[in-house]
Amino acid sequence: MTIQEFKASLKENHPDPSWSVHLKSLWYDAKGDWKTAHDLVDQLTDLLSAHLHAYLHRVEGDLWNARYWYNRAKQPEFTGSLDQEWESLFQLFNKN
Repeated sequence: MTIQEFKASLKENHPDPSWSVHLKSLWYDAKGDWKTAHDLVDQLTDLLSAHLHAYLHRVEGDLWNARYWYNRAKQPEFTGSLDQEWESLFQLFNKN
């Protein structure tokens, strides 16, 4: 799916049930539902989930917690905008 198709789906009430938990989390984040986005990945321990978890804490403004999760994900702290990071995560998760 393209990023334009993904963004167009934001007019729907729910994400596509066939999507990965990561794409669903990004979808809820884009809809402004940080809590649901976070709850989807909060208990996951894989590196991809940790990377998304870091981004979500960056959105929240909790940079200390975001740095913790970037370290857990073995990723450098993202220095671009939140929109740029969201799009890069979409590209990453859309492949998996």
